[in-house]
Amino acid sequence: MTAEASQAGPSEDPAADGERPLRIALLTYKGNPFCGGQGVYVRHLSRELARLGHRVEVIGSQPYPVLDPGYDGLSLTELPSLDLYRSPDPFRTPKRDEFRDWIDALEVATMWTGGFPEPLTFSLRARRHLRARSGEFDVVHDNQTLGYGLLGDVGAPLVTTIHHPITVDRQLELDAAEGWQQRLSKRRWYAFTRMQKRVARRLPSVLTVSGTSRQEIVDHLGVRDDRIHVVHIGADTDQFSPDPSVPVVPGRIVTTSSADVPLKGLVFLVEALAKVRTEHPGAHVVVVGKRPTEGPVAGAIERYGLEGAVDFVKGISDAELVDLVRSAEVACVPSLYEGFSLPAAEAMATGTPLVATTGGAIPEVAGRDGETCLAVPPGDSGALAVALGRLLGDPDLRARLGAAGRERVLARFTWARAAEGTVARYREAMATAGPDTTSRSTTAPRRPGLVGHTGPTPPARTGAPGHDGATTQARPAADAADSAAADHGPSVLPGHARSAAPARQAVESADSAAADHGPSVLPGNARSAAPARQAAEPADSAATDHGHSSAPDHGRPVVADRGRAAGPVVGEGGAAGPVAGPADSNSAVSAASSKTAAPAASTTDTGVYPESRATC
Repeated sequence: MTAEASQAGPSEDPAADGERPLRIALLTYKGNPFCGGQGVYVRHLSRELARLGHRVEVIGSQPYPVLDPGYDGLSLTELPSLDLYRSPDPFRTPKRDEFRDWIDALEVATMWTGGFPEPLTFSLRARRHLRARSGEFDVVHDNQTLGYGLLGDVGAPLVTTIHHPITVDRQLELDAAEGWQQRLSKRRWYAFTRMQKRVARRLPSVLTVSGTSRQEIVDHLGVRDDRIHVVHIGADTDQFSPDPSVPVVPGRIVTTSSADVPLKGLVFLVEALAKVRTEHPGAHVVVVGKRPTEGPVAGAIERYGLEGAVDFVKGISDAELVDLVRSAEVACVPSLYEGFSLPAAEAMATGTPLVATTGGAIPEVAGRDGETCLAVPPGDSGALAVALGRLLGDPDLRARLGAAGRERVLARFTWARAAEGTVARYREAMATAGPDTTSRSTTAPRRPGLVGHTGPTPPARTGAPGHDGATTQARPAADAADSAAADHGPSVLPGHARSAAPARQAVESADSAAADHGPSVLPGNARSAAPARQAAEPADSAATDHGHSSAPDHGRPVVADRGRAAGPVVGEGGAAGPVAGPADSNSAVSAASSKTAAPAASTTDTGVYPESRATC
């Protein structure tokens, strides 16, 4: 028995790997399992970790994660944001009594100026929450938040999953932008990727889902290769499985597209369908996703007269989704790029033959052309039409590729394998961190004047109680508002032609010296900006500022009621400012009560989350 296992005591049953069960905090700033891959990842990975005998607490923000019920070791803690992008009123301005602290002010100010605040603001709230519960978890697993708040000590070793660099999405959107206003808007929207680059370089342990993503994390984010580990994800092969009783609809092509963005390549599938229908008049596409009312896909459907040949479905249950894929003659992944492609793995798991592009990591999942799929170059509607027409006209080829595709998924891409590989990385991160389990990186980022500096992280300077001491500790808030002139152009969001002044006020209230805490921009409140000093960690400071904060953490775990208006909440800003005391002796009780039973997967969906272009 290892030393780690012996510490657990004789009464604790070992996990599936023979070691002691782990207490895992799994963070996700966006958990909707119906939109993109992040919510799907959290749902299935948390279930399989619980099956292995570990205790998993998912800590998430709106849209809250949906977890599988029936697992004693699986729970959900809701960490509410202002939910600025919720349906049916995205880009809303909260009422005055919804503001709780400076983080809320920063969230709104960033939205007003056309930016995407959620990775930063969730990371700051998560840091406060975790610091108040220090010692309760063996490992903290961040699902691609990559926010400044997760630097420094979060109470346990930190492991981070990066599915793929969002800088790839950013470049594709900029390439497709029409006119300077669209380019300016997209640059501002994706300004958070600068923060993610800086944070990623300081992470001690990074998981990713494919070899392609690994290389792009090195190239785009500058993360050292030896810190990145590939753990393939996969399909729920029990649910996504063949079922001969489901009738196949002639001519049906199924695809998944969480949003009408260039990355997903849906416009090329629509163009290909117009060509396929000249030889196969019954060919039609069913898109799992929201119907666009404008944009390139809507334009292509109208231009080619395909209104009756392209259907969109959303809000369907898992069982309905599986049957939809089973009913198709062909599944298609037309994406220009994917970090993994869950839709490809899930379609192959049902035995449905696949046509997929070679964009990003898709070939790692789909396999070789002609063996387990038909592969075409990304962005080539002509090649896509040829492959679709070939499969629609050849039932023997469909049967062969469908069977081979399922065998490939069973052998390589299952959630059980993903959970086992993830646990191995957890234990490695814990062993590397040693007895003093902190999430500090072992290497400082390179800065001008510090070329070649790769030494241990020195401790942070200390200051007055309640402050981090160093004047650079509030830089994350400033970086989040993207003070660079190129990223502060006027917003082109409908109905929000506001100036950047509110953002600068929120930023300046946080980005000051410890002795110069100006008033917060919270409407109607004279709260101090001092909490900024406690939550923010330096992202781009000198080597002497790389240590974790020595300030006491005033945040306490909360009980969050889903659907309730966001009013003042104790521990989430309800007692902001220097008058707020540290978490009291009831913190443990509060922490326990913040957990909710894992809700069952809903059979309805509120639609594609408006921000899926950046995060799904």
